[in-house]
Amino acid sequence: MTAATDPDPTPIRSRAVVLANAPCGGGRKLRLSLPDWPGSRPGQFLMIGAGAESAVWRSDPLLPRPMAVYRDDALPAGEIELLYKVVGRGTALLAEAETGASVGVVGPLGRGFAVDGVGSGSGQGEGVSLLVGGGTGIASLYELARARAAAGRRTVVILGARSEADLMARDDFAALDVELVCTTEDGSLGVAGLVTQPLAERLAESGAAADVVAVGPTPMMRACAALAAGHGVACHVSLENPMACGFGVCLGCAAPLREGGFALVCRTGPVFDAGEIDWEGLP
Repeated sequence: MTAATDPDPTPIRSRAVVLANAPCGGGRKLRLSLPDWPGSRPGQFLMIGAGAESAVWRSDPLLPRPMAVYRDDALPAGEIELLYKVVGRGTALLAEAETGASVGVVGPLGRGFAVDGVGSGSGQGEGVSLLVGGGTGIASLYELARARAAAGRRTVVILGARSEADLMARDDFAALDVELVCTTEDGSLGVAGLVTQPLAERLAESGAAADVVAVGPTPMMRACAALAAGHGVACHVSLENPMACGFGVCLGCAAPLREGGFALVCRTGPVFDAGEIDWEGLP
């Protein structure tokens, strides 16, 4: 991970070797060996090939998949981890990649989160950072939570899923120096209900000395942004629009802006101030 004052890491195009590819809650955790990996900022992503490479060139599926860098600074040099769910042919092929297989990688890409907090009372060691994740959005939060806690900022991580079985990487977050709150819609673990309930409670306790980060399904991020705005605190989100290139060429990841026009998630984002987004127009 690079420091906040360092220039963004230069993306690389390389081949990574699968070290592990195992179930993780309702998804999977993929660990890769990538010796030339330049590090990343929390919230950046990469484009990964849809499955292991082989001696026979395959064009179905053709396009790589965008995935947030889950962990890199927390791992030995030259290793990175991703969290993903099997939702289609590409991720199904990736789930079949065995130890020792090679996968194509391009990254790190995009604009990540600020490591220090933002907003009123948000200097290092002041206030509270409220990091909210749902689904695979959880992957964008680990290195941010780790960095903010290490900087002395009180950090609360709120993770949500449909059930305990669906929740990803809970043990990794529990090992950090953060307050961890889990919510499940069926009440099988932690708070019964949605992530917005404990978020609203923490915002009421913290007042303006807080900032919110939300990553997950669009309705969840929108609801978190509305709660933050209602309490007058900053909120940043990481959008997960589909994309084919990661460099701003395909134009497939355009997100509507509140003041008109569009921004490319892969270039301007994926991290945005929640107030910049036209949530009504976002799929």
